[in-house]
Amino acid sequence: MTLSPARLHAALEATWPPAARAACGPFTLRDGAGGGKRVSASMLDGKLSEEALAAAEATLRARGARPLFMIREGDEALDAALDARGYAPVDPTVFYAAPIDAIAETPRPSSLFQCWPPLALQRQIWRDAGIGPERLAVMARAPEPRTAFIARFQNRAAGVGFCALDEEVAMLHALEIEPSFRRQGVARYMVRGMADWARAQGAAWFALAVTRRNIAARGLYSGLGMEEAGGYHYREAPEDTP
Repeated sequence: MTLSPARLHAALEATWPPAARAACGPFTLRDGAGGGKRVSASMLDGKLSEEALAAAEATLRARGARPLFMIREGDEALDAALDARGYAPVDPTVFYAAPIDAIAETPRPSSLFQCWPPLALQRQIWRDAGIGPERLAVMARAPEPRTAFIARFQNRAAGVGFCALDEEVAMLHALEIEPSFRRQGVARYMVRGMADWARAQGAAWFALAVTRRNIAARGLYSGLGMEEAGGYHYREAPEDTP
């Protein structure tokens, strides 16, 4: 048994939320405030029509945004319509999920700390990995319970991560391991410890989204016993689209 893609999308939206949403016909247009595709892509939440799609595109361009749409399960007609318009597929992404008890493991004392708001050292590690203030703002918008983590190994900061709950589902985001600690089991240890925190908050499931091209991370999550549970990709308008 695993979670449905629809439930995972709902948890993703709740725990990694955009700055604003606006309806445009059957589309939900999202403003990520610089927080990346995951919070900026528009979504189809009703019946597709050529007129509705054209209106959504026009609204996005009027805002100065390059049209970007998230393609979820059931969005095959939208995918085809955007492909016909020359939109390129971008960042195929897969969900992983598992029952919390299959993942959670209590960390050793003084090896994994959680705090909110993030410490300067946590922010620095994220910044070095390309996760800047805009994505930290996404974390700050997530509902409680939420927290940031920092792992300590060999008396040094070894990795950081963020976790938030949407009812029974805990979602992992922004897991980053310092380069000198990679391939040493730090990521595996952190995931188990973060799941332990989430279990204490009442979570029954632990889940995340990762790009399909991130083979190393996918191997980590599969090795922990997490299963693929659907996914999504984006369609982005050509740069020279008027």
